[in-house]
Amino acid sequence: MTGKDHWTEYIHDLQNRICSALEQIDGKGRFVEDAWQRPEGGGGKTRVITNGHVFEKGGVNTSVVYGNVTDAMRSQLKINGAGWFAGGLSLVIHPVNPFVPTVHCNYRMFELYNEKNEIIDRWFGGGTDLTPYYLFEEDARHFHQTYKNACDEFDKSFYPAFKKECDNYFVNWHRNGERRGIGGIFYDYQRPGEKQDINFWMNFGKRCGDAFITAYIPIVEKRKDTPYLAEHKHWQEIRRGRYVEFNLVHDRGTLFGLKTNGRTESILMSLPPTVRFEYNYQPQPGTEEDKLLQACLHPRNWLAETRKEEGKERV
Repeated sequence: MTGKDHWTEYIHDLQNRICSALEQIDGKGRFVEDAWQRPEGGGGKTRVITNGHVFEKGGVNTSVVYGNVTDAMRSQLKINGAGWFAGGLSLVIHPVNPFVPTVHCNYRMFELYNEKNEIIDRWFGGGTDLTPYYLFEEDARHFHQTYKNACDEFDKSFYPAFKKECDNYFVNWHRNGERRGIGGIFYDYQRPGEKQDINFWMNFGKRCGDAFITAYIPIVEKRKDTPYLAEHKHWQEIRRGRYVEFNLVHDRGTLFGLKTNGRTESILMSLPPTVRFEYNYQPQPGTEEDKLLQACLHPRNWLAETRKEEGKERV
């Protein structure tokens, strides 16, 4: 079995496990699968949940696609070769309750081939990030600690590096550097080498993919039954608008899918069901809404703050 076969087997298993965990905590909603084929090569399984008790809309998708490198890919994506393969899992979950955060997760493998179908390049990428509408610092610390634990098993330099990469990637630069959420980890173009071979990066991607359930489900369990008002839904939809802006303007994965004739419905599955775009909307200073906005303007070291609080307790 080749490396890409191992990876393909893993992402399909992860898709099953994540869908099962989300259905269990929702209690009502069920994922509906839409298997599709790409005319140029490959296909995928799009699984969507809608109108659940906990999740208003969400998708957990796998795609295993391949084809010839086109002129558009060469000019716009800077990919040079004869053929390519991409396999990955991508998910976005939009909750009903504004006190439950939206979450995004993506782990992928890419290979590039020459005219003889020999591998000339290979890289891995991925990450998981959290987009709350109301800030609960203990949730932020739990989420980041889960991914730090996963990263530390492979290299202790990974978490600070990949957190910084995440903080600087999910940014609406057209809105004065406002972050989409409170981050997580993000890495891209990680190529196997002598010390960190294909198995290293594949196992790292698997470990991070496996960490999703541990990172997200406890937060959902804690917040899903919190009472909320219409004003909380209003703010949720304002922030969802920012989510849409990032995905359509800046996200490399969205652009790659659309430029390679990917399945549009699956690519745009990440968009929330309802959003608001209100002219120059600003929350009142000092409110919980403003607190969230300030957290998105300047990245924070959540785990350093954890250590500081633990030090106070010991004193």
